[in-house]
Amino acid sequence: MSAISMKVNGKAVCGPVEPRTLLVEFLRETLGLTGTHVGCDTSQCGACVVHVNGRAIKSCTALAIACDGADVTTVEGLAKNGKLHPMQEAFREHHGLQCGFCTPGMLMAAVDLVKRKGKKLDEETIRHELEGNICRCTGYHNIVKAIQAGAENM
Repeated sequence: MSAISMKVNGKAVCGPVEPRTLLVEFLRETLGLTGTHVGCDTSQCGACVVHVNGRAIKSCTALAIACDGADVTTVEGLAKNGKLHPMQEAFREHHGLQCGFCTPGMLMAAVDLVKRKGKKLDEETIRHELEGNICRCTGYHNIVKAIQAGAENM
């Protein structure tokens, strides 16, 4: 076992990990941050997307030990002082979720998309950028509209 430390959602955390522990396992099992979901274990679905040092990654394929010293943001870290992040609010307003399983990963991917591409996003760009995120409930129409609205308000 190795001890790792990192900042998660603005708070310093530490804990023991085996070398093979995935970041998603550390977040969910050690820290109790269950908003980050495990959907496929193969990096296909995107339900596990988090931000590491400001960049979106799939936490089901990242080793926790490789994130030692990193700054990690999970979906739980988006809202501030009880106020939803603009992207979360847009998903609520535009019905960008159904069962909600993919929603944390979609939100984290969407926030990253806006940071990289800016606030003026067309449907084609959003759909292309979401290729690594799977929603099994929707046709993505409301997710795209939510991301456009959230981007404008970020």
